[in-house]
Amino acid sequence: MENNQGSFLPTTFIWDVEQINEINVNSQEFKELLIRLYQNLSLMATILNTKDSAFYPLEEFCNGQVFFPATGGSLNDYNQRQVFRTVVNFGALPNTTSKSIPHNIDMFNGFSCTRIYGAASNQNSMQYIPLPYASPTANKNIEIAIDKTNVTLTTAMDYSAYTTTYIVLEYVKE
Repeated sequence: MENNQGSFLPTTFIWDVEQINEINVNSQEFKELLIRLYQNLSLMATILNTKDSAFYPLEEFCNGQVFFPATGGSLNDYNQRQVFRTVVNFGALPNTTSKSIPHNIDMFNGFSCTRIYGAASNQNSMQYIPLPYASPTANKNIEIAIDKTNVTLTTAMDYSAYTTTYIVLEYVKE
């Protein structure tokens, strides 16, 4: 079995337009042309529907990622799980404490996070840090956690100068 790494549209579909203009619509060649066009459109739709969309809204969005079925199996099964994304506009990072912001996700049994990440910006000094932030100095770390209601960031030092913070949550629902 071939292992396909990613979703890519072939770019080599070449159609001889002159030949298409001259084809008899009742011929076997025309039927073959229609089948090939249908197959190409189906392939394009399949590929586009499994691409990770570069769209980061503040509300839930189905991003095009697909996870294996919850009951096991392969991605060829029809019970794949779609991945959803939402962004939390967190505001300023806290000063040596924890800060919580509602994420507005309806969590229930079968909900599972696939990725939690973000970034914070200090607009005055033009400095940027990834989140969570792992430093060799323990008191510089920043932790991200989510629960049923909130996204919580915890800092061990004053990061309040980082006033623009976005947290991206990606998750599956069963």
